[in-house]
Amino acid sequence: MITTLPEAEALYAKLLEQLRPRVRPETAMVGIYTGGVWLAERLHADLDLRVPLGAIDISFYRDDFHQSGLKQDIKRSHIPFEVNDRHILLVDDVLYTGRTVRGAMNELFDYGRPASIELVVLVDRGGRELPICAQYVAETIEVPAGRMLVLDRDASGRLSLRYDDERAQ
Repeated sequence: MITTLPEAEALYAKLLEQLRPRVRPETAMVGIYTGGVWLAERLHADLDLRVPLGAIDISFYRDDFHQSGLKQDIKRSHIPFEVNDRHILLVDDVLYTGRTVRGAMNELFDYGRPASIELVVLVDRGGRELPICAQYVAETIEVPAGRMLVLDRDASGRLSLRYDDERAQ
C-alpha cells in the first residue's frame, strides 16, 4: 500500500503522453467537476483540441441523490458541441467505485448519442462497484481503507494529491 502519494504533476505528464498520439484536433473532451474539469482544461489546451471543452456536474445524476440530498456548490453543466456521433474523452481525477462515471455517462446521453466515450483518469484507486474501467490512466494505486484520494489545485494551477478522511461522495 502506498503511503507517499505520487507527484500529481508527474502523473499529469504521463497522462498527456498517453493521449498525445491517440487524439485528433476534432476529439471532444468533457471534464467532471471539480478535479476532472481541472485536468480537462489543461489536457484540452496541451493537446490543442479544436472542439470547445465541456464540463459536467453529475449532482442530479447521482444514484444516492435521494439519500445525500443536493450539494450547495452545484456547478452548471455545459456541453458546447453536438454530442451525437462524436468521439468523447470523459475526464475525471480519481476513479473509485465507478458511480460518478456512470452518472456522467447518463448525463452525456441526455445531450445525445455519442459514437464512443473513453475514460481518462489521473489515478485509478480500485474499489469498483460497477463494471467501469478507464482507457487512459496515469497510475493505479492502493488507497488505505477509510481514506479518500483528493486532487487539489493551487492558485497557479499546480496539481497535488492528498489523502482525506472518508466522506459521502
